[in-house]
Amino acid sequence: MTDVTERPADLGQRFLDPSGNEVSSREESLVTPQAVTVSSRLDLNNGVVTFEMDVQYNPNTYPHVITGGQITSGICGAPWDITGGFLGDTVRIDAKRAGKGSCANTITIVGEYQNPPAYRGTYGFDGATSWFHHTTRFHG
Repeated sequence: MTDVTERPADLGQRFLDPSGNEVSSREESLVTPQAVTVSSRLDLNNGVVTFEMDVQYNPNTYPHVITGGQITSGICGAPWDITGGFLGDTVRIDAKRAGKGSCANTITIVGEYQNPPAYRGTYGFDGATSWFHHTTRFHG
């Protein structure tokens, strides 16, 4: 039986990048692709209010580096632009006000992973992280 990784000599060597596209050299096939971004919907609930969040992150890192997104509702003056953070065994989401409102200019959400998939922790405004308790769930 022929090894499927071998190619007949008359066809030459082919090189593919991680996306499956043909490239001209082995070196080019090993170049790390630009960071991939995926989106996930998170809902933060503190028992009184729910923040709806669209979080963008790089799934090729761990903890997953948050690259952007938006808190779209549930907090005074939404929307808020997500400026950074990470998702892993713990979570940190930093955001700044993008909309109009009279409350804080920034929010920081922190928490620890728990099952079923969610984070339990606290959040605060303008540099604080422990004003309010929350549970933040994934929605896909």
